[in-house]
Amino acid sequence: MRTGIIAKKLGMTRVFSETGQDIPVTVLQIENLQVVQQMTEEKNGYTAVQLGLKNAKPSRVNKPQLGHFAKSKVEPKTHLREFCVSSENLLEVGSEVKADIFKIGQYVDIQGKTVGKGFAGVMKRHNFGGLRASHGVSVSHRSHGSTGQCQDPGRVFKGKKMAGQMGNKIRTQQNLKIVQIDADRGLILVKGSIPGSKGSVVRVIDAVKKPQV
Repeated sequence: MRTGIIAKKLGMTRVFSETGQDIPVTVLQIENLQVVQQMTEEKNGYTAVQLGLKNAKPSRVNKPQLGHFAKSKVEPKTHLREFCVSSENLLEVGSEVKADIFKIGQYVDIQGKTVGKGFAGVMKRHNFGGLRASHGVSVSHRSHGSTGQCQDPGRVFKGKKMAGQMGNKIRTQQNLKIVQIDADRGLILVKGSIPGSKGSVVRVIDAVKKPQV
């Protein structure tokens, strides 16, 4: 098991294959991605690497974090993420990770936080059909109807689909194919859409359900 990366989602566009096929892609950008810390079995009880993305102004980083970066002798970073790796795939502190860690045609899993849409009703949130438009129904056409039972058990079960906050949750999109890589500019083009809004930070790892090329 090797490390993944953290990248910034720039947005979506399209590219054309050699046969002229129109492929929708999401553009991810890597900027100054470095190893900030090493976790070893002897010291921490597990093996992992901590990666930092994009250099930050020292004035924007608190003192404990400045000390953490100074100990590793790397520039302060805006985002930190940790990846569990096998012992033979540990990277040296300060080493830079670039877009060519992946290959064209490889499948990856991408984790991000979905776009928050605030409080939403059941028709938008769970695709309910709503109540009838006539025959006694008034005011409550978009309501969810009955939620519980009578005297027994006399309660609403946990997990019942109801109105509430929609989005703003951590989600993972699996088995996304890498279409293009521009290592010089730190760009990775992945087929399809991924969770998160433009400018959000996502985690990218090797696909766990697909054999690697």
